[in-house]
Amino acid sequence: MARESLVLLGFNHKKTPLEIREKLALGGYEEPLGRLRSLRGLKEYYLLSTCNRVEVLFASEEPEQLRAEVLALLFAGRVSQEQLESCVYTHFGSEAVRHLFTVAASLDSMIVGEAQILGQLKEAFRHAAEQKTTGLILNRLLHKAFSAAKRVRTETRIGASAVSISYAAVELGRKIFGDLSGKRAMLVGAGEMAELAAEHLVGQGIAEVVVVNRTLERAVNLAARFKGHAAGLDELVEQLAETDILISSTGAAGLVLHKQDVASIMPRRRNRPLFLIDIAVPRDLDPEINTLDNVYLYDIDDLNSVVEMNKEQRDKEAVKAHRIVEEETLKFMRWLDGMEVTPTIVELQAAAESICRAELDKTLPRLGTLGDKERQAVERLASAVAAKLLHRSFQYLRAEHDCVNRQERIAVVRSLFGLNGEELSASQPADVC
Repeated sequence: MARESLVLLGFNHKKTPLEIREKLALGGYEEPLGRLRSLRGLKEYYLLSTCNRVEVLFASEEPEQLRAEVLALLFAGRVSQEQLESCVYTHFGSEAVRHLFTVAASLDSMIVGEAQILGQLKEAFRHAAEQKTTGLILNRLLHKAFSAAKRVRTETRIGASAVSISYAAVELGRKIFGDLSGKRAMLVGAGEMAELAAEHLVGQGIAEVVVVNRTLERAVNLAARFKGHAAGLDELVEQLAETDILISSTGAAGLVLHKQDVASIMPRRRNRPLFLIDIAVPRDLDPEINTLDNVYLYDIDDLNSVVEMNKEQRDKEAVKAHRIVEEETLKFMRWLDGMEVTPTIVELQAAAESICRAELDKTLPRLGTLGDKERQAVERLASAVAAKLLHRSFQYLRAEHDCVNRQERIAVVRSLFGLNGEELSASQPADVC
């Protein structure tokens, strides 16, 4: 398969605004995978759909044509053609492989280093495998993506340090509570900071997310993305009674939660610890809250110091992670190149074996009565001569050349040995110039 036969196209949080991502979300795998089956020329395909990205990866001999057909089939009519083309990114060949490995390693995530994306990739692959839409190439490619991500996770500390305020907030909660599974988190505000916090909370296995916002519609939209619940700002204190972790990031001009509000619900909590993080500027939470027993309040300055210390370390780890991705990309492309020349090598070996057999059938009877050992020795000699003659051709096919691409070298060898039409037979004399 030629390098350009691999195509990856998609939309993500970096290029596509949330209001467009919502319209392009596929909502599941079975239906879109089934629809793609109708496209002729789509040899293998797989798709990924998460809160922050939709990607389609496929193999085709007509990559440009199939790109347009895939976009039309899955996304036409959801947004304008201008919006679609302004947001979509397309990678071919090695760039498609590199992008997939980068995504799997969580180097392209909203929260770099988060572990959730790898599970989402595996889930998407499971659906494609069940519907038998992947084959030899994509099966190997996706398994290599998983192993590349594992290498990054094992050989670097890319996921060990918080480098965003929202990430640091959740990490601080995890350190205080330990395992977050079974805990209830409340997000006050429904902007980007809340979205980032929700991403990481879900990645850490939080049991329930409640989004509280002045505009209920925005709270409902964000909560739906994380299978949580929404509430209005006037319900904040009531919701707090059952909350373990609160992260507040509104744009309010004044405080949204006062000391007396928190004090009023603590008896109902039976003094169960309450962890509050205020990442809003100006502050949302009354600093006096921190004087209450079993209540722990942190503000954005507390978190900024953690983030700044971690950024330098994360940058160093990201360099290592990208090197691993590059190594794994080169390995896969070498394998893919080998797949490209394999049919020609197999045909060449078969042609040589056919010629050897034809010549042996003519020659052995003329040698009189030979024992089994002598006959086998002559056959081995013929095979060895053919193998040595073909060896340089195989090297030529497999080698890297700056001036002659692989397709041209395959064409030369196939033409030279008559693999494109009438095969060179033992009875055909070689042309002499």
